[in-house]
Amino acid sequence: MGLVVLGLAVARGGIPVLDGLSFSVPTGSALILRGPNGIGKTTLLRTLAGLQPPLAGTVTGADEDAAYASHADGVKAPLSVTENLAFWAEVYGRNLPQDVFAAFDLEALRDRAAGTLSSGQTRRLGLARLGVIGRSVLFLDEPTNSLDAFSVRLFADWLRDRHLAAGGIAVIATHIDLGIDAPILELSPYVAAPDASGGSDEAFL
Repeated sequence: MGLVVLGLAVARGGIPVLDGLSFSVPTGSALILRGPNGIGKTTLLRTLAGLQPPLAGTVTGADEDAAYASHADGVKAPLSVTENLAFWAEVYGRNLPQDVFAAFDLEALRDRAAGTLSSGQTRRLGLARLGVIGRSVLFLDEPTNSLDAFSVRLFADWLRDRHLAAGGIAVIATHIDLGIDAPILELSPYVAAPDASGGSDEAFL
C-alpha cells in the first residue's frame, strides 16, 4: 500500500504553514521534499511521522513502523560507537546488525568514544541508527548535513540498496542530489494562506 497522504494541512506554533497536500509513496520508493528555508519541511515531516497532529487531512501507512530523524544525531558522547548503536538496538528490541559498521564507514571507529569523533563521523554514527532500528518508513530532515561527498554517497547507497531495496519508504527533506531515482515535491505551491483552515483540492500524486 505504501504511504498515502490526503488533503493534509500542517501548522507551526498554531499557524498554518502548508495546506492541500496529497501524495503517495509506494513501498520501495522515496520522495524528496524541496522548498526554501522556513517553508515548513520540518513541520511536514514531524506531522507525517505522527509527532504532531495535522490541521486537516489524513496520513496512512506510517503508524508505528515510522521513524523521524532530525538534525540531532542522538549520540551519547561517553559511549563508544559500538555502545551507541547497541543502545539503540536495545531500545528497539533488535540485535545489532554487524553490517551497519561497514555501510556507514564506522569499522575503524568501533571502539572510539563518540565524543572524540569529528562532526562528519558523528553524523555518520547518527545516521547508522537508521540501519539498526528496523523501521520501514523513514522521515529524514536534511540527513546529509556535515557530510562530505564520500559520506553522502555512503548514505545514498545504504538508502537505495538496503532500505528501499528491502521495501522501505523514505520521505527526505534535502537540497542535495542523492543520486536516488525519486520524485521531487516542491512545497512552494502549498504554502498556506493566512486564513487557511486546511483541505484545499490541490494534489501531488
